[in-house]
Amino acid sequence: MTGFTQEAEVTVRYHALACDYDGTIAHHGRVSESTLSALRRTQESGRRIILVTGRRIDDLYVACPEADVFDCIVAENGAVFYDPRRRREVLLSDRPDPQFVSERNRRGVMPVDVGRAVVATWEPHESAVMEAIHHSGLELQMTFNKGAIMILPSGVNKNSGLRTALRWLGLSPHNTIGVGDAENDHAFLMLCEFSAAVANALDSIKSRVDLVTRRDHGGGVEDLIEELLRDDLRSHDHHVRRHDIRVGVDENGAPIQIPPFGTRALISGPSGSGKSTIVSGLLERLAGAEYQFCVIDPEGDYENLDEPVNVGDETLPPAADQVLQLISKGENTVVNLLSVPVPDRPAFAGRLLQRIQSIKQHIGLPHWLLLDEAHHMLPAGQTPHANGDQFGSEVLVTVHPRSIDPKALESINVAVIVGPNAQRTLEECSAVLGRPVEPIAGDVQGLEVLLWFCKDSQKAIRMHVEPAEAERRRHRRKYAEGDLREKSFIFRGPEDRLKLRAQNLALFVQIAEGVDEVTWQHHLEAGDYSAWVRSAIKDELLADEIAEIERAGLAPAESLEHIRAAIERLYTGAV
Repeated sequence: MTGFTQEAEVTVRYHALACDYDGTIAHHGRVSESTLSALRRTQESGRRIILVTGRRIDDLYVACPEADVFDCIVAENGAVFYDPRRRREVLLSDRPDPQFVSERNRRGVMPVDVGRAVVATWEPHESAVMEAIHHSGLELQMTFNKGAIMILPSGVNKNSGLRTALRWLGLSPHNTIGVGDAENDHAFLMLCEFSAAVANALDSIKSRVDLVTRRDHGGGVEDLIEELLRDDLRSHDHHVRRHDIRVGVDENGAPIQIPPFGTRALISGPSGSGKSTIVSGLLERLAGAEYQFCVIDPEGDYENLDEPVNVGDETLPPAADQVLQLISKGENTVVNLLSVPVPDRPAFAGRLLQRIQSIKQHIGLPHWLLLDEAHHMLPAGQTPHANGDQFGSEVLVTVHPRSIDPKALESINVAVIVGPNAQRTLEECSAVLGRPVEPIAGDVQGLEVLLWFCKDSQKAIRMHVEPAEAERRRHRRKYAEGDLREKSFIFRGPEDRLKLRAQNLALFVQIAEGVDEVTWQHHLEAGDYSAWVRSAIKDELLADEIAEIERAGLAPAESLEHIRAAIERLYTGAV
């Protein structure tokens, strides 16, 4: 069987639960049996549980002999990693510096608790501790925890410790829930995709998290776990939007964002219409936000992206085992099918997607799957395709949406229409998706596309795409150093006697510095410079800036200097 398996379960989003100890799962230093039972049920569901605490390992086991229930422990506020199964302890930080210890003692900071790395005391000794840090000349930081003060090297906290634990487990912060109660929990809670605070948490923590539990301490954690086991926290998806991915701006310049989980997009338009520009920008933003992606690339169109690892080329088919290994390591991956015969690609891709889906069920990776030339990969009538819920978030890119297997389109909730004849493409997408859409007036221009949230609305909106930085660099180089040919700027002068051709921005500046003031001023007053930049360079920002200079009534030399500076800042100085 090719394609996605029909029997696959809906994708689990959250694969790990990270808990603080004191004040969160523990009350007065102890964890109740009902809370321990809830933690065990979390493990039985296939998820991992991680303890993230400020306590020392030896002190933790005195308070909680059952700590072996955790898959791993981050102790001393991020400075120590502990594997309960192997009884293995790894120091993630430098030990306390003798010079700081000496300065601390000299200032009479007592009481003091010294661990493998952490030095802890209590308020109101923060001023004395700060003075000791200052006079020792060391890069140390203080972290507060409901009256306790912990001193560690800069950059060591519960965030850094949890990252280590998740790497060891082969999981991503984007598949992790965090729950805590105090100041020192903030760092790791903000790392997690979903953050919660128990009812007894500090107000400063409650105000920053995605959910505040109804009950306090372990009871609140038990309630959180019940929701997790019931529906994978899906009931909270609609209001947890802090991780949304920006994809462009609307006609008023307001940002447009899409959820990082549960987005199933169809990108459609003619060949050469700019679909790859949209995809490259999306992939760059996903990588920047640490969401892992895998691209199935039948034509080798994405082999020059900066971020991912390429598997396969025009001579060597991609090895499925290598793809899965890269995904397991958290690497962004482009799977190049160029050497696979065209008739064999649907079956090849289908087998690979089945294996990717299987690993995703276990570790939640990759977060995004993108299929280019989806009409070849998922042809109608040949490729069984289950609901897109299997892959969390996916993107199908195609010239021919009618040629895609209908089952692959059932879960599409976003359609992006690119290129000329947008109304016709929109109508085709409406027909294949089986959802009505209002007609649009006029076509799209340049980096403008139509964005249709097709499960929530019958109206498509115009969106200006923000291309990837790599695309912007190519754009700048093209217009700074390339040959615009018929779109070149021609310095003609007031009597049309000249014919000085500037094929790019660099030559424009060079020629402008040599033409006479009458010629320069003639084009300036006519608004020719901003008009050229707007039509040929297609840069509204630079065109608007030059238009302001044209209207400012400056002397020729001064206006030339301002325009040259603007061009160099945005183009010729950046290549």
